[in-house]
Amino acid sequence: MKRVGVFFAVALVCAAGAAGVAGASGSRAVAAKVAKVSLRHTSLGKILVNAAGFTLYRFTHDPRNKDTCMGVENCAEIWPPLLTSGRPIAGSGVKSSLLSSIRLPNGRHQVTYAGHPLYTYSPSTERGETSYVGFSSYGGTWYAVNAAGKYVK
Repeated sequence: MKRVGVFFAVALVCAAGAAGVAGASGSRAVAAKVAKVSLRHTSLGKILVNAAGFTLYRFTHDPRNKDTCMGVENCAEIWPPLLTSGRPIAGSGVKSSLLSSIRLPNGRHQVTYAGHPLYTYSPSTERGETSYVGFSSYGGTWYAVNAAGKYVK
C-alpha cells in the first residue's frame, strides 16, 4: 500500500514539473534560477555578462530600481530582464554590494546593479557581443555596464 502512495506522489511531482516546463516554453525568459553576474573582457573593455557570457544592458529610460521596458509593447521580448529566484551571485570582479533585485509586476524578480535593472538582448548570438551597445529603441538607449555600474558606450 505504501508503494502505491509513493508512486502517486512521484507522479504528481513529475506532472507539476512538466506543467512548469510547458508553461515556460515559447518565451526566451525561462524559469528563473539564481542569477550570476560576471565580468568579461570585450572590445569595449570589461563589462557585465550573465552566467552564459552574454552582455548585460542598462536602459537609459529606467529610473533607479524600476523596469520601464515591461510596460512597453514588445520591449521585454527583445530586451528580456535578467531574472533571478534568489539573491544574485557576484562573479570575479563584480561588486556583490551593488547586486540586488526588484520585483516586477508579474511577481518575478529582476537583477539590478547599482540600482539599475539589467537586461539581455534576445537576438544576440555571441557571448560578450558589443555591437548592440548604444542601440536606441523603446524610448531610450541600451548600454553595457562596467563593474562600477556605469554605462559603457
